[in-house]
Amino acid sequence: MSASLYGSTAAQFVRGLKNLSALLEKGAAWAKENGKSEEEVLNTRLADDMYPLARQVQITSDMSKGAIARLSGVAAPAMEDNEVTFAELQERIAKTLRFIESVDVAKLEGDESREIVVKGKNHELKFTAHSYVTVFAVPNFYFHITTAYNILRHLGVNIGKADFIGGN
Repeated sequence: MSASLYGSTAAQFVRGLKNLSALLEKGAAWAKENGKSEEEVLNTRLADDMYPLARQVQITSDMSKGAIARLSGVAAPAMEDNEVTFAELQERIAKTLRFIESVDVAKLEGDESREIVVKGKNHELKFTAHSYVTVFAVPNFYFHITTAYNILRHLGVNIGKADFIGGN
């Protein structure tokens, strides 16, 4: 049995982004309660060579909207990566969700062997639609959500596994 591209991407991305939004709400409340500036919290990173919290959220957004765009043939909304507050990150998540939810499910289904190309600055990666979803898009999406969760947890925000997984 083969999983649908919709179930393997959009459905997971929507749930994950909503959970990330809830994590950020708890992070913002924690910062306020503990006298921490938004700048301090959003610039926290786990290691010097890792991106800070704000960038983790931006990449999560980019990964999910980029995957849906590539798989459906619809242009993704451009975002400038200039968010510096919790409210701006929440708006970015909301914009990403609106885009994902606007794409017709039928556009995500089809030939799982078709080529998907991801262009980087100095290279390009080529996948089948199936391998793009399973070895690139979804793992990257969860890596960045997990890192955002871990940054908040490391700071002392009272979150746990149930917050990461979310409700039914």
